[in-house]
Amino acid sequence: MAKTSGKRFMKLAGMTASIAGKAAKNSFKHLSSDEEKRLQARSELMQDVGIQIAETLGEMKGAVMKVGQIASQYKDVFPPEVATALEKLQKDAPPMPYTQIRAQIERELKAPVAELFSEFEETPFAAASIGQVHKAVLPSGQRVVVKVQYPNVDENCDSDLKQVRMALKIAGVLNMSKQLQEQLFHEIRQSLHDELDYIKEAHNLRVFGAFHAEDTGIIIPKVISSHSTKRILTLTEEMGETLSVAATWDNDIKQKIAKRLFHFTAGQLFELYRMHCDPHPGNFAFRENGSVIAYDFGGIRSYSDSEVQLFKRFAQHAIKGDVTALEQDLIALDIRRDDDKHIPGEFYAKWLSIGLKPLSISPYHKGAFDFGNSQVHHEVITQMRTSLKYFGQFQPSAMTMMLDRTVSGQYWNLVNLGVIIDLSPLVDDYIKL
Repeated sequence: MAKTSGKRFMKLAGMTASIAGKAAKNSFKHLSSDEEKRLQARSELMQDVGIQIAETLGEMKGAVMKVGQIASQYKDVFPPEVATALEKLQKDAPPMPYTQIRAQIERELKAPVAELFSEFEETPFAAASIGQVHKAVLPSGQRVVVKVQYPNVDENCDSDLKQVRMALKIAGVLNMSKQLQEQLFHEIRQSLHDELDYIKEAHNLRVFGAFHAEDTGIIIPKVISSHSTKRILTLTEEMGETLSVAATWDNDIKQKIAKRLFHFTAGQLFELYRMHCDPHPGNFAFRENGSVIAYDFGGIRSYSDSEVQLFKRFAQHAIKGDVTALEQDLIALDIRRDDDKHIPGEFYAKWLSIGLKPLSISPYHKGAFDFGNSQVHHEVITQMRTSLKYFGQFQPSAMTMMLDRTVSGQYWNLVNLGVIIDLSPLVDDYIKL
């Protein structure tokens, strides 16, 4: 174990040193260059750094790779060249040799694989950051998928995170305040520790399975308790197509999918008071009848009744355009600092006019919204540049960070699905103005 940790440390430290050298060489080489050359050189450096980070993390499994995946969801935080390279980590991770996987299963379930399963596919059909998934058949004939956590991932978690953060910092790619860095990495650490506990995930699967039991078209795999432990999770096999395949289907099917994704998130938040907070496209699969299959219930956030009522009030005030009430909600949410600095109503009105467009809520946008051609994320970046003088009055909020990530992730899922839909009736169902 110590040998493995030492190797990981050396590999990450080597990556950090290499990036530091490249960054120093680049700035020295272009000291006297004109602005255009410097920008071009920085873009090339960022591309190089992005590829190096992605390749190193991709080889290493565990926390480091998960950090890369989460980081790639924060597209506006990183330079585009780095975000593009990190996005590759979301596709397919290289699998771990079957001998190590078999040893992990037999260590955890205390029996030979041949006794536990009548069939077990040695090649995984999915490999992720902290584990991989194999198809199998139980002795009863039940088709299942077996999620196997990589050995020693939990022991390496915290040291991996420190190293990645240092590498990103030295590369100059963390365009955020130290406070936001702290919160972002705290969130990543917390979600990692949750995702490493498959007993907790099995409990979540049962809770969410019961909640969505009557929702036709939302499918949640069932836990096979006899073949599950803290590091092994065996579930009923529920297969579907990827988001990129679903994006090629007719708009009426895409609308069914979009409505189910909306209900999946809003229903959980406003009715269950706990929410699946990892809307990464790999955690969903889709069928041509519009059904949505949801996987990976490791990252769950629970909310109190008072928090949920506050979210609902905030949404109601936003839709009505009541900026005075909205500002008070933002103070209660710990987003707006409670001070005497005046922020004009137009500031809030402008943000509302951008943020509410995808929901097809009048007066900002009536009728079906074309997510495939959405400019909202570009408008947000442009508006941020003009809003800098007020940003000192706002701060990241621990209460809303996972919610922000979930809403943003589902927005990107609908953009990549390319659906054209009017979501306002669904908003009415939950917000009840």
